[in-house]
Amino acid sequence: MRYAETPLIEPLYVQSDSLHHMLLFTVVLAFFIGIALFWLGRHGRVLWLTVWSAGLVLGSVAYVFAYLAGWVRVPT
Repeated sequence: MRYAETPLIEPLYVQSDSLHHMLLFTVVLAFFIGIALFWLGRHGRVLWLTVWSAGLVLGSVAYVFAYLAGWVRVPT
């Protein structure tokens, strides 16, 4: 064979708690940024910014809801 038949080594920290917490922090941060951008889009009458930021807020809320409902797989 061309390659050695050794078992694959799992990468370190692929599903560690810290990575999941960073993702959750990013989603919560995106929620607040989305609210601010939504306000700026409405105030400045910029349609694309309003629509994009509303999608950002809805996506953040959907992820947090899925996390609280237990649909997001968290490593133990």
